[in-house]
Amino acid sequence: RSSRFAITFNGEIYNHMELRARLLRDGVTGEWRGHSDTETLLAGFEAWGIERTLRESVGMFAMAVWDRSTGDLVLARDRMGEKPLYFGWQGGTFLFGSDLAALRTHPAFEGEIDRDSLASFMRHNYVPGPESIYRGISKLPAGMSVSVSLRDPEPRFRTFWSVDQAIRDGLAQPFAGDPEAAVEALEVLLRDSVKGQMLSDVPLGAFLSGGVDSSLIVAMMSQCSAVPVHTFTIGFHEADFDEAPFARAIAAHLSTNHTEVYVSAADAWAVIPQLPMLYTEPFADVSQIPTFLVSRIARGSVTVCLSGDGGDELFGGYTRYDQTRAYWQQLSRWPSALRGAAAAVVERLPVSTWTAALRVLAPLLRNQGRHLTGDRIAKGAALMGARDVSDLYQSLISVWQRPELLVRGTQGRASRLQAELRRLEHLPLQQRLMAVDQVTYLPDDIMVKVDRASMGCSLETRAPLLDHRVVELAWRMAALPRVHRDGPKWPLRQLLRRWVPDALIDRPKQGFAVPIGAWLRGPLRDWAEALLAPENLEHDGHLDAGLVRRTWAQHLSGKRNWHYQMWCVLMFLAWRSASRGAPR
Repeated sequence: RSSRFAITFNGEIYNHMELRARLLRDGVTGEWRGHSDTETLLAGFEAWGIERTLRESVGMFAMAVWDRSTGDLVLARDRMGEKPLYFGWQGGTFLFGSDLAALRTHPAFEGEIDRDSLASFMRHNYVPGPESIYRGISKLPAGMSVSVSLRDPEPRFRTFWSVDQAIRDGLAQPFAGDPEAAVEALEVLLRDSVKGQMLSDVPLGAFLSGGVDSSLIVAMMSQCSAVPVHTFTIGFHEADFDEAPFARAIAAHLSTNHTEVYVSAADAWAVIPQLPMLYTEPFADVSQIPTFLVSRIARGSVTVCLSGDGGDELFGGYTRYDQTRAYWQQLSRWPSALRGAAAAVVERLPVSTWTAALRVLAPLLRNQGRHLTGDRIAKGAALMGARDVSDLYQSLISVWQRPELLVRGTQGRASRLQAELRRLEHLPLQQRLMAVDQVTYLPDDIMVKVDRASMGCSLETRAPLLDHRVVELAWRMAALPRVHRDGPKWPLRQLLRRWVPDALIDRPKQGFAVPIGAWLRGPLRDWAEALLAPENLEHDGHLDAGLVRRTWAQHLSGKRNWHYQMWCVLMFLAWRSASRGAPR
């Protein structure tokens, strides 16, 4: 209880009992009503102030704190952006909340769609922060607080932790020992993170895909638990998308209490109508479907689940990092003007004549020759037009390459991704791409996907790899030669080998995906056609109806595979339909 501060709080402070003990040692006494982390936070604000308490806290959170003595409202978000927090002035009213649906219920909410944000969504399949889909509403950046008051309505931002600082400190003071010693240090920190996040007064389990990250978290949980860990995975009947056998093998080796469920297109259809209400901002990462399904399965047995999220961003696990390096090595040999001219020629070629372009693109798309399709050729053409490696990376990860042609009325806001890539040009390429993903893709896509899907099932998820102390150590390890030379996620693999044999570890990375392209041509086609009806597109008015319909027709014909592009469009239109009753 606090006479000065009032708080509304979403999340968990994993070290709150340690903080409480320190407060007691500091002479903080009084009436403790229970053992909640919220009570510890209020006591910390009273004794140490808000900023120090945030720095001392280990956890995931979004909070709003009202200071009765100063009349200040302070909003704060956790270091890696695991929990969402929106805010902004709408007329003379300051709105804030963890969910846009909550803001939409307020009479002052204006609800004007920001067309530049919509264009960014079509490029990335998520709306990059700090903007939101609504004009005048922002996302609070991770690791920051913002304060406002009626006497001073201008938001005042403060950073209590940042990835940038972790990078600077890590590279300035690299790990002093050899790589093996660094792995030992990582084990100590990660074990502490796992143990801290396993503290729960409700049933607890873990997601298990069979990949390195989730397998390592489950292995460490098993070391910390006196009983078998509950693990959960889903499988697909389409073999190219099915990771269930790998998860099953890991679960058997670690003797977990394993639950495995296979899902079909019909299961996906049942989920899709719920997505716009779960993701109250447009969101189109197709793995949102299996994430929701596995969350729902887990919620049948447990209330909290640990995940392996963060391993790819922290330890270079994405294949696109190596692809960017390899592509740029090839592209940079060509003069910029020649690259641009070649890209323009290939883009104008009809699909039927693209086969003739394979020889031109072969050096860029080497090792993929036998898999080349019109989609890969088009992607190669877009990559060829890159002016520099920052352009190349943006093109490589873009869904719609030129969203300004799709979204009507966009002003062409500068790309947040491009700005971050250029701001971090002093870093070696892989470190730069990892850093950019840690401040964009991780909080705005991965954490959004997991948080909304799990909370929609009343399941809490926790990510031990995103403990800020693990992040800081990862950057201290970044300069060690073997950390990236010996393959993606070498430190995590070295740790996992202590509990799992190589035969279960060494396999190509497989994303958490679904066969959405085939589903859109089959069981989901009628649903998609209803949303893509020309009159619906024209009535909505945000997208170029002709471009959308041409793209859809090409996808249905099988001439092109535009599944990711169409999923972005469909998720936006479904979101618009679901939120149409809200004020705009």
